[in-house]
Amino acid sequence: MPEDSETAHEEEPPEFRNTALSDALQTQDLAAVAFALRHGPTVVPLQPAGADAPGEVWTYRNPTSGTAALLLFSDVSRKPDSLPPAVALNTPGWLRAFLGLHQDDISTVFLDIAGPHPMQATPADLIAALDA
Repeated sequence: MPEDSETAHEEEPPEFRNTALSDALQTQDLAAVAFALRHGPTVVPLQPAGADAPGEVWTYRNPTSGTAALLLFSDVSRKPDSLPPAVALNTPGWLRAFLGLHQDDISTVFLDIAGPHPMQATPADLIAALDA
């Protein structure tokens, strides 16, 4: 029996991962990471329901210094369980716009903070790499 044409053309749900980013983090090469960020999505944690801005990007704010850090992940499985459970899969254009808008508020960006190959960069370094 032939497949129903609607069933055959249904879109698969998105995978919450960027394999190229995961591979690039193994090298710790900012140029390779930037290439992966320019050509694939990133996983970002979202504010939980009940927060001041639920559904917005969650950032870690240091209670002592007040500085904020953006956490990006190559794969949803790399997000620690201690972070808010909701995530978004955002495009390279979104990342560039977000960093441009918030670069004065964010002191650092962590990629796969819990490993296995974490990396840290400044928003300015990532913007320069994304714009290259």
